[in-house]
Amino acid sequence: MTWKVVLGSADGPGSRMANPQTQPKVVPPTGDRVRVLVVDDEPSICKALCIALSEEGYEAIAAHTGESALAIIRNEHLDVMIVDLRINDMRGDVIFEVAAGHQPHLRYQTLFITGDITERAAKLIEACHCNMLPKPFDLHDVFAAIAELTPRSKDQTA
Repeated sequence: MTWKVVLGSADGPGSRMANPQTQPKVVPPTGDRVRVLVVDDEPSICKALCIALSEEGYEAIAAHTGESALAIIRNEHLDVMIVDLRINDMRGDVIFEVAAGHQPHLRYQTLFITGDITERAAKLIEACHCNMLPKPFDLHDVFAAIAELTPRSKDQTA
């Protein structure tokens, strides 16, 4: 299932649910807001992050599976990606590598989130040369990480 959070929609504080059965359309960058893809198989984390990000002025898009994330990555411009290392259908480092192949800037604009604190997990993330936040995380840390990863400042996204 894929969620898109767009400020000003009628369903909740800026949320709109995209139909996961439809083929995604190519959406050019708007230039107005930083577009953040949140990839996590826990729907509550995706929804909470998308709502919080939209309230901060970001355009947040969520994917609950690796396959839905890759469909979005292939068809929509993204500024930043937040990806869980452990997802049911695909590892986060695999999603990261495919994303960087389609949108090379994501190689430097990705944040991993994970509850996996094993040495193997740390090595996988280290190999991607990305920052990581352990679960549970503080939203202020997520906002700070996104501000560091994006070429535009948060103030320009509002």
